[in-house]
Amino acid sequence: MAADHDQEFSASADQHHKINSYLITSQKLLSELLSAFLLVFIGCGSEFAAQRVDINLVGVALAWSVALTTIIYTLGHVSSHVNPIVTVALAAVGQFPWKQVPGYVTAHVLGSTFACLLLRLLFNGERMTVMLSLPVGEPPASNLNVMAWEAIVAFILMLSISGSLADPRASKGFGGIAIGGALFAGVIVAGTKSGGSMNPAKSLAAAIVVGKFEKLWIYIISPIVGAVLASSFYAFLQLPANKTMIMRKDKSPRGGACSANTEHSLEIA
Repeated sequence: MAADHDQEFSASADQHHKINSYLITSQKLLSELLSAFLLVFIGCGSEFAAQRVDINLVGVALAWSVALTTIIYTLGHVSSHVNPIVTVALAAVGQFPWKQVPGYVTAHVLGSTFACLLLRLLFNGERMTVMLSLPVGEPPASNLNVMAWEAIVAFILMLSISGSLADPRASKGFGGIAIGGALFAGVIVAGTKSGGSMNPAKSLAAAIVVGKFEKLWIYIISPIVGAVLASSFYAFLQLPANKTMIMRKDKSPRGGACSANTEHSLEIA
């Protein structure tokens, strides 16, 4: 009887664990979808606004960066990679499980697509091409030039994420500001060449909604390459003596805060 009771209790505990696991995963994916939606809605919305009022490139860059910073501090404690390049880059260095990558990327694409569809509706379908990720200028930059720009600014963005959030030694509480600043700088410096997308989900979503897929492959591949290089570079900076120091810091009296910051960083990065 006792053995049967133990088996029933164990089965009940396993079922409860599975239900709890599914709930947590659903919460994270919903947070990712909402984060991607908010970023693209505000960011691309600012590009529509720039066609009506004179907010220029600085205003657009500020809208993107403020949106990202706000999302990090609002939804980061749940989960907010926001951008597929972050998910893939963290997985590439073992800081995020590969089995969860498809779900996160799907959430990013869906959230971005919903944002583009809503903007199309709210702006009555006018000048939809402002959402597209395309080379800027006359004549437009070459494919190689655009690839270089997108990889470089994505590298900078991911490096700021790795250094300010994914590393437990980072100053707690300032990651969102650092990442928002990196995005602002990336849009400013690359905005007049590649457009400064740094976000494959946004580029794909806009292409789907507008129905134009010209040069889309550049804006999917290049940011991912830049981000993976950045996370790999920063992972190298943590080897092996630095990792010993990190472990000591985690075991210090303040280790609880450091550990929380590490977990938090992997979710919001």
